[in-house]
Amino acid sequence: MDFRTAPLDDTSAQALAATGLRYALVDAADADALDGWTRADFRGFHGRRPSPEQLAGARENFAPRRNTGVYDDAGATTDPVGTVNTWPAPLTVPGGARVDSWAISSVTVAPTHRRRGIATALLGGELRTAHALGLPLAILTVSESVIYGRWGFGPATWATAWSVDTKRVRWSGGDTPGRLSFTEPEDYEETGAQVLDRVMADRPGEIGLEPYLAKRLVGPLKGDPEADKARLVRYDSADGEPEGFVSYSLKGGDEDFTRHTVEVRYLAAATPEALRALWRFLLELDLVAEVKVWTRGVDEPLQALVNDVRGARVTDLEDHLWVRILNVPAALQARTYERDGSLVLEVADELGFAAGRYRLTVQDGRATVSATDDPADVTLPVTALGSAYLGHDVVRGLALAGRIQGYADALDRLFRTAVPPRLSTWF
Repeated sequence: MDFRTAPLDDTSAQALAATGLRYALVDAADADALDGWTRADFRGFHGRRPSPEQLAGARENFAPRRNTGVYDDAGATTDPVGTVNTWPAPLTVPGGARVDSWAISSVTVAPTHRRRGIATALLGGELRTAHALGLPLAILTVSESVIYGRWGFGPATWATAWSVDTKRVRWSGGDTPGRLSFTEPEDYEETGAQVLDRVMADRPGEIGLEPYLAKRLVGPLKGDPEADKARLVRYDSADGEPEGFVSYSLKGGDEDFTRHTVEVRYLAAATPEALRALWRFLLELDLVAEVKVWTRGVDEPLQALVNDVRGARVTDLEDHLWVRILNVPAALQARTYERDGSLVLEVADELGFAAGRYRLTVQDGRATVSATDDPADVTLPVTALGSAYLGHDVVRGLALAGRIQGYADALDRLFRTAVPPRLSTWF
């Protein structure tokens, strides 16, 4: 079944109809309908009114997705008052498998239509649709961290932001063989997508990128008002193999031309050599006083690459990827484990998708999962299972807060991975 034309969720459709609202798929071939959906999406995130160029780009970028809107046909606008779009995205899990997961994005509700059940219908409808399509997981990145737990999502990766005082630090990361070159996004788009695929396959928590998501990391999208400030540098190994790139822009310098700020739009490194070379390039740029970067992992090795660790500071640490388990056996069997063991898990799920008692047995790093009536060793809500799923060090804290009960240490030893998961982009 084509996910873009799968039937709308009837439960959500009926709930919205009872409040005078209409739930509908947007026909990607209907330019007017998709433009209206895009205007509502921009408005929902307090963006500028999309330009004709941005609307044209959105028609191309969002056409491969399943775009859903909620409409108030009695209102003064034909644009939707609620939006969401979705697609199956390969999520890298511990062990390197890439599991198709229901990626959810562009969730908006017009402030004129709050408290009419729109968000409940949109999120519930997407989870029921994903379950009907046989997908074991749903994933999203969030603007607010207090919303999505009610639908069973739990934060599974964390992202760091950094500020580096380049007038204070010196490079101490060793030699950086290979070649750096300025390039243009349109010339590097295909190669950049290949580099990104290597990056995304290499770390649990990263997702396979559709062309739109890859393109916006390589360079600015059509209509971006900051496009003329963007720069792109590629890194090729000593053997000429493309292994990384950095997209960035320069800000400031008006009062003191020697003190520009570099804002990194995205840094992609498929090898350690690429990571070191690109960081060195950024830190040694002339006429620059500060480098800022976002959505790096919690284990970003930046402080090890400079002589003064206090010159490279973490300025923010936030939840990033949220995971919702829909099929416990399929999800747990898809990943590998660094320790063997056996536990009976009692999973609570108010929406019913993952609820049940399961025996998880890991042997030689591979899991088998089956329903059981044996007494539970660990009891936890589906939100906590989603948080622990990718291997982050969260179980002990959730147990301390009373959200996981039973043998939490055994669960932590089984699920946690030596390398923490990471998602280095938004979707």
